[in-house]
Amino acid sequence: MKLLCIGDSNTFGYDPRSYFGSRYPETVRWTGRLDGYEVLNCGMNGLTIPTDSKAWIGLIENRNSDLVMVMLGSNDLLEGRSAEETAGRMEPFLKDILKTGVTVLLIAPPVMEMGAWVQNESLIQESFDLGRLYGDLASRLGIDYADAREWDIELSYDGGHFTEAGHEAFALGLKKHLEETYHGA
Repeated sequence: MKLLCIGDSNTFGYDPRSYFGSRYPETVRWTGRLDGYEVLNCGMNGLTIPTDSKAWIGLIENRNSDLVMVMLGSNDLLEGRSAEETAGRMEPFLKDILKTGVTVLLIAPPVMEMGAWVQNESLIQESFDLGRLYGDLASRLGIDYADAREWDIELSYDGGHFTEAGHEAFALGLKKHLEETYHGA
């Protein structure tokens, strides 16, 4: 099964201990731990939900993937958008992707924690609310949904980035979801 992963720094594999945007090694990143799957990691540091999906549509059409996984929204929240605004931005992006005819899995990011980048409770609450709103959105659009809030993801000192253990937990949760939903295809 070929997976195309659209996401932010947690998909990219950003190592929060680095100063210049370095990544964890491939074997540490959740995208590198999905044994038995062909994974195209399209994670980008700082990526928010795109308002223009043309480049993404072109990539999706050229890659002929079996499943497009989208986990975005944390940076939108960090930029001051509410969970409702963020889910509102996600809807047209997903609708554009669906026009290509691919199967889509929307993944809610884990809830943020207090840390160097997350310094108020309202941001944590918004990140919690985003999961519920994404679940509702996925249901409305008739697409698959996974909630990383349920996977016990360890976050780093900054309150938003996965630790090495967080990448492992994310990969385990996602593999279980893929096996249950797609029968290990």
